[in-house]
Amino acid sequence: MTSDLARPSLPLRAELVGLEPYGAPQLDVPHLLNVNENPYAPSVDVVADIAHDVAEAAAGLNRYPDRDFRALRADLAGYLAVESGVELAEDQIWAANGSNEIMLHLLQAFGGPGRTALSFAPTYSMYPEYARDTSTRWVVGRRAEDFTIDPQAAAALIAAEAPSVVLLASPNNPTGTALPARTLEVILDAAADVPGGCVVVVDEAYGEFRREGVRSALHLLADRPHLVVSRTMSKAFGLAGARVGYLAAAPALVDALRVVRLPYHLSAVTQAVARAALRHAPALMAQIGSLRAERDALVEWLRDRGLRVAESDANFVLFGVFDDRHAIWQGLLDRGVLIRETGPEGWLRVSIGTPEDMTAFKDALVEVAGL
Repeated sequence: MTSDLARPSLPLRAELVGLEPYGAPQLDVPHLLNVNENPYAPSVDVVADIAHDVAEAAAGLNRYPDRDFRALRADLAGYLAVESGVELAEDQIWAANGSNEIMLHLLQAFGGPGRTALSFAPTYSMYPEYARDTSTRWVVGRRAEDFTIDPQAAAALIAAEAPSVVLLASPNNPTGTALPARTLEVILDAAADVPGGCVVVVDEAYGEFRREGVRSALHLLADRPHLVVSRTMSKAFGLAGARVGYLAAAPALVDALRVVRLPYHLSAVTQAVARAALRHAPALMAQIGSLRAERDALVEWLRDRGLRVAESDANFVLFGVFDDRHAIWQGLLDRGVLIRETGPEGWLRVSIGTPEDMTAFKDALVEVAGL
């Protein structure tokens, strides 16, 4: 029998040694404002309809699900036509288990050894992990002081690095910054000149929260076959527990993702939940307007107290700057309010919750920070 000391070591990839798995703190406190969830649960009627469709799906769980989930893709296209005013065919839509798997599919198809993925920091902390997990070289440019992207600097970096994938979050996480159409057009033009091709991914996980007049990148799809626009049902729909992400792109690009996906990756239950939820899209997103208003009011409140606040088109606000942000974070947690210690040094991010949540946050912040 082999002793513990004599056991062979695991052949873990060198770049994974010593790393901790990704994840925000999951703590049982009264006010959860750290992972940008929609604070409003589905109504009783919506829950009942979802449960009915899941029960129907359960009767056929001895069979594999529709691996191309065409009915769901058609429903998602219908939703985007209403939400963004862009008509899409079902073969322009792809879905997976959360936008995380969507991004992984994109890097599996278009990244890999000898290829480069590029973004602009600060941005979503999972992007370099998608690159790492697919052995894709990771290059990061810098955003300006106001967290915008300089289009000419971005174009120059793309020309110099020749990435096969560019990842752009709009609204950006953790800053909330939306990407102006002109900036995106310059980046798309630069990507079109990359030898061998370059896919530009606009991650609109928080797209439904954008302010009036801010257009979705979906409007550029018709003329840009190398553009991908990703969305999720976790945020605006309030379905974080359902794990449904999706994207819109040219049919040829979607077909490339079908090559790398695992067989039957989207379960029959997941498809049933998503389709039932889409039938209730207006009800599930009824609180979007009030969350936007709560966000804008919070931005003004924080600025009135002398804090710096990033412009936000999302359901969260990045604010600072603190000499010891961890002490502020801990002080809020001690008072039952959990926010996120993320972004540039000295900054903190708070999700928009119910009016009760926001009152608790403000009261705690005044006490902890002495505002």
